[in-house]
Amino acid sequence: MNEVTIWHNPRCSKSRETLALVEAQGVTPVVRKYLDDAPTEAEIRAVLAALGLRPIEAMRTKEAEFSAMGLTADSADDVLIRAMAEVPKLIERPIVVKGDKARLGRPPEAVLEIL
Repeated sequence: MNEVTIWHNPRCSKSRETLALVEAQGVTPVVRKYLDDAPTEAEIRAVLAALGLRPIEAMRTKEAEFSAMGLTADSADDVLIRAMAEVPKLIERPIVVKGDKARLGRPPEAVLEIL
């Protein structure tokens, strides 16, 4: 059985709801507090591939840092990925990963299909 990991922000209600939902399925995930343990660019690329999303689709574009860094929806994917690695607050949350599959927990129930 593949290990389940959640990129988690305990201050986020959707992240807390998703973690509780995963645990309610009898799964004890590895909880990665990604704000404290920032993913590398390579890890972000792997998760984006598993999600099937472009970088802009997995970003919190309303965060002040997004515009402060001069980012836009038209920024190059490499630029956006680098920004996510440098400022993990820009990564949409939560993300649940199992093997080569991942789902964004918005809504939390979306992660059930990979468990």
